[in-house]
Amino acid sequence: MSIAVLGSGAFGTALAITMGQVGPTLLWARNTDHVATMQSTRENALRLPGKAFPIDLTVTADLDRAASAEILLIAVPMQKLRAFLQDHATALGGKMLVACCKGMELGTGLGPLDIIDQEVPDAEKALLTGPSFAADIAAGMPTGLTLACANDQRGRLLQASLSTPTLRLYRSLDEIGASLGGALKNVIAIACGTSMGAGLGESARAALLTRGFAEMQRLALRKGAQPETLAGLSGFGDLVLTCTSSQSRNYRLGLSLGKGNAFDASITVEGAATAKAANLQAQELEIDLPITSAVAGLLEKRLDVTEAMSGLLSRSLKEE
Repeated sequence: MSIAVLGSGAFGTALAITMGQVGPTLLWARNTDHVATMQSTRENALRLPGKAFPIDLTVTADLDRAASAEILLIAVPMQKLRAFLQDHATALGGKMLVACCKGMELGTGLGPLDIIDQEVPDAEKALLTGPSFAADIAAGMPTGLTLACANDQRGRLLQASLSTPTLRLYRSLDEIGASLGGALKNVIAIACGTSMGAGLGESARAALLTRGFAEMQRLALRKGAQPETLAGLSGFGDLVLTCTSSQSRNYRLGLSLGKGNAFDASITVEGAATAKAANLQAQELEIDLPITSAVAGLLEKRLDVTEAMSGLLSRSLKEE
């Protein structure tokens, strides 16, 4: 089936590269000058330098041309997804849309598939998520991802169409669990990065990762997720990767917070908005998410690192 990737950030570009290695693929970008540069240089030097485009990858600024493909991978930042869908609802209507962004929308707390439902209700939808860095995918390193789709027949079709020799997709019917796993792990990655940046050590990070996973389960299961989904690639797998590598933008933001350094505001960090949205949901649902609350407090400058860590360590003792 024909494939187009909508969005030329690092992850979208990486997906387009790996898809273009097995068949004709379109990569859509909004900026015409950037498109012309990528097409002539055969790389995205701005977002993914050094990763050459395969011969079957074509770059375009024509959304209608890209939307003519049978499968559309939407790789735009989570907080810009709604506006993108609204701007192109006509072209995307009735299409097979695979969301490739992670997070919760600030203001609504909704995930990417919920937003697709609202803005392009006649589209067929699925979610691609899991432990992956753009550079690894583009370099052809083995990567396993979750393809979540409530329609099993459609999920099987997408799994067969999007899997490559180095990109292995596992199906799931649990769209809620896959979406929340991919969103909430970013919040815990900020916490782990903060801990390491503050010099609190590997043991503290292990505790935050583990107790953070408990928080992810607490909220996700309350919202209807399946526990096995959170224990899989889109939950625990993505959590481990994001909390242990400086390739993660969320982890790097945490490092900056822990060290008291400024962080580049131009870098998209999905966990920042998700921390605030998840904390609000936890308050509304009366769910205890102390790590998420601490991260939200740090980002909103209501807490400093010392106060956040002291608050976590001074909580009453309890069973695991």
